[in-house]
Amino acid sequence: MALINPSILSADFSRLAEEAKAVEGADWLHVDVMDNHFVPNLTLGVPVVESLSKATDTPLDLHLMIEDPDRWAPQYIEAGAGSVTFHAEAAAAPVRLAREIRAQGARASMALKPATPIEPYEDLLPELDMLLIMTVEPGFGGQAFLDIMLPKIRRTRELISRHGLELWLQVDGGVSAATIERCAEAGADVFVAGSAVYGADDPAKAVHDLREKAAAATAASWGCAH
Repeated sequence: MALINPSILSADFSRLAEEAKAVEGADWLHVDVMDNHFVPNLTLGVPVVESLSKATDTPLDLHLMIEDPDRWAPQYIEAGAGSVTFHAEAAAAPVRLAREIRAQGARASMALKPATPIEPYEDLLPELDMLLIMTVEPGFGGQAFLDIMLPKIRRTRELISRHGLELWLQVDGGVSAATIERCAEAGADVFVAGSAVYGADDPAKAVHDLREKAAAATAASWGCAH
């Protein structure tokens, strides 16, 4: 499996509906919510997510880079999110929050900043549908991919396999045609791509090409074990 989730952080915010339609062949549409507290940037909130969910048939993959996700996550599900990612560093009660997200009918996901290790969260994995390994520091699009995250992706895939979980492993940050194969070989199967998609002349073709690269790398390296 190789899922491509274009990030609207790299899209033209004055034409979000059109930008969403330009990538309707994608698996999910990744939406970064930033509050200028947890990360040093401010993007969008519940009303924009609600409008976006009505403008596209592509399911929304919400990434909450905000303080107090325990309070806000349910509102984003009501606004139309099909998957909600909260940060381990921000959640007061991650297990309770993951269960609440699932109870409301969305996929529950937890994100880790580059410096946050996966090992302390091993026991939480069964409560999740997806784990997001940040491959840049969260807060801004267009950053360079951090190769030092590849061993962490591998360790996370090993933990998922050891527990026999059907858990998606997402990477976000600097994912492009030049880096996606390394991510897939390390064990990722869901890829957030911003500039690599919306900076292309044909965003839909960029999604297709990235998926092909990731799928080929997956099949060659760890597809049989996944």
